[in-house]
Formats: sequence, C-alpha cells, structure tokens
Amino acid sequence: MKIAIIGAGAAGCFAAANIPYVPGREVTIYEKTGKSLQKVKVSGGGRCNVTHACFDVPELLGKYPRGKQLLKKTLYEFGPAATVDWFESRGVQLKAEADGRMFPVTDQSQTIIDCLLKELDRNRVKMVFHQSVERIEKKENQWLMHFADKSTATADKVLIACGGFPKSEQYHWIQALGHHIEEPVPSLFTFNLPAGKAGMPQHPITELMGVVVEEVTVKVAGTKMVEKGPLLITHWGLSGPVVLRTSAWAARELHQKNYSFSILINWLGKISETLLREKISVIRKDKGKQWVSQKNPFDLPKRFWGYILWKNGINENTKWGDLPASQQNKLIESLINDRYEINGKTTFKEEFVTCGGIQLSEINPTTMESRIAPGIYFAGEILNADGITGGFNFQHAWASGWIAAKEMMKSS
Repeated sequence: MKIAIIGAGAAGCFAAANIPYVPGREVTIYEKTGKSLQKVKVSGGGRCNVTHACFDVPELLGKYPRGKQLLKKTLYEFGPAATVDWFESRGVQLKAEADGRMFPVTDQSQTIIDCLLKELDRNRVKMVFHQSVERIEKKENQWLMHFADKSTATADKVLIACGGFPKSEQYHWIQALGHHIEEPVPSLFTFNLPAGKAGMPQHPITELMGVVVEEVTVKVAGTKMVEKGPLLITHWGLSGPVVLRTSAWAARELHQKNYSFSILINWLGKISETLLREKISVIRKDKGKQWVSQKNPFDLPKRFWGYILWKNGINENTKWGDLPASQQNKLIESLINDRYEINGKTTFKEEFVTCGGIQLSEINPTTMESRIAPGIYFAGEILNADGITGGFNFQHAWASGWIAAKEMMKSS
C-alpha cells in the first residue's frame, strides 16, 4: 500500500508522523521546494505558536472566520488538548502565554520541527524535494501523479496538504479531479497608510513606529466589522493582533474594496463618548491646573499621547482647565472615533494565510476524504477554512492531518 502526501508543511508532516510503519506500507512526502516545515520554523517569531489554550470547542470555533461546518467535526476529534498531549507524549512540553498562545517551553520552533522529523524517521517516511505536482489521474486502482520535471509516481491514497495558493489558476490540477474552488484572497495582513500632506512622505502617525496601544477597538467604516485588542504602529501603517483579526474576518470585503477603505479607531477600547466627556469634566475640575501634556489620564503611551495632542493643535503647555471647548471636542473625537484612510496591505511576515480553497461541501469532515474523488484526501490550508492569528491555523493543520492519517491507515 502506497500513501503519497503532497506538501511537507504542518498538515502533511503531521499526517505522516501519525502513520506508523508496518511492512508493506510506504509513505512518501512530495515537496515542491527544497525544505520542509518552513512555516513552522518562522511562526511566532521563530518560537512556533503551536496551538491556543482555548479548550472549549464552541468558543474555539469562534476563532475561525471560515470553515466552521468542517471544523466543528475535526476540532472535536482532535482539539488543542489533543495537540498538547501529542507533543508532550513525545517529550515536548508546551506553555501558554497570557493571551492564550501556546509555544514549546524552549521558545524555539526547531523543537517542534525536530519532534516531527523524529516521528517521520521512526515511521520510515520518505521525503522527496523539488517535486511539483502538475496533474493527478486515476490509472486502474491507483493514482498517477505527474510532476513538473516530467517524472511520475503512483499511490493508492493521496493526501493533498500543499497549503493555500494565492491564485485560482494554481488549483487547476485539483479542479481537474472535479473539485470546485472558493476564490483565494489574502487573510492576516496589515493596513498601509497613504503618505501625508505635501512635504510628508509618510503618514505622521508612522513616526511612532514601534508604539503599541494595548486596548483598541477597530471598526471597518460602513460595515459591522469590529475587533478589539492591541494595535502596533509601524513604519508603513497599522498592525498588531486587532488589525490582523480585522483583516481575517473582513478578508473578502476588503479584497472587494481593493484594499482602499476607512477604519474608525477607539483608542480607549469601548468607552463611549458620554463616559469620556464625564471623565474629562472631572479631570478639568480636579486637575485643572495640570498641563495636558503632563497629565495623561488614559494610560496611553507617552509618545502616542503627544501625537494626539499635536494632531488636534493642542499646545503642550495648555492646562486642562484652560482647554477650549472646540479643542476638547476634537480631542474626544480623536480618542474614540479616529478615522484613518487605508490604502493597500502588507503581508504579515510568516503569518500569511489564504482565505479560500477547496469547497468544504466536497470533503467528508469525519475522514477528510474527497466526496468527488475517493482515495484523495485533503488537510490544512488547501481547504476553505482559516483562523485568526494565535495558533488557530496550526491547530486546523494538526486536526485535519491527524484525521486523514487515521483514515488512510484504515483504508490500507
């Protein structure tokens, strides 16, 4: 029995790591590049965000903008607790950070890579690099794979775990099997800000690059899309968890807008205008003789507070009690309803994820087998299922790979 796995990423390698060697069973991974587990290596700044400490599946499902119909099956079968157990049973201890993200205690992605490669070696899995699949066809009772270098290989079962493709035409060899594709568009990206006014090559807020505002609410103007979390100011625009989550949930809408849209930012989280006016009224009464620049009553980063004052033309030597009503109104608007025009996106390092892929109605979620071409299986990002940043996409890879491995072993 020959099992072929297309793609040496998280899903493909995890599937192979869960197919123990038995005489007569051959497992081969075909990878189009010259390296395996590349996303695993760079994930989490080189620490590998393995999964997330969200062990309640209904809550966990809320972290995936797309794919719930499949994930509500796969994540019950193999959720974060199963992932933790799997790695710990192989000597890799995981830790949860304050935001729930889980990493190996070594803080090194190589720990995860070494664990997986050790299992592949134990299972006698063969790895073949620089093999890009161009076509798969049924030949009698086997699958014949045609590669770009004109070579071929056969297999009884094929797991397609090659990750997502950015362009629809790259799915042609899968469509030839009879599958349909949800158009791929980017997910998990940062927001670019256009240049400032004449003489300012960049938006003025980008001078604060590296500053993080911890509790921010971001709303895409004209939609109901609202997210809350830390925001990072970069040299090109806005990033951080709240921006990445917004980009994931609004992936298709923002693609349709050609990444030209407006966002409204509440820099104070969810505080309302009424409460903010009341707070400022108390400050003016109790701290009226203090400089606005010296008394930052909102626990905002010092440099950011200075930017907000500058933006609204408020002199740093103005006292709270002397702040004109017009400037107070502008300050309030900037704090809770600050508008920014976004023009373009930037891929967020290693966290690039594709929204789109194989239509889930064509996959059996309890086996990961194709309903269109029995004997073909799918796992990972090639499917139209993706999560926000935080370890959720790796969890999907582990779960779908594990289920596919279990089913292919049954078949063999």
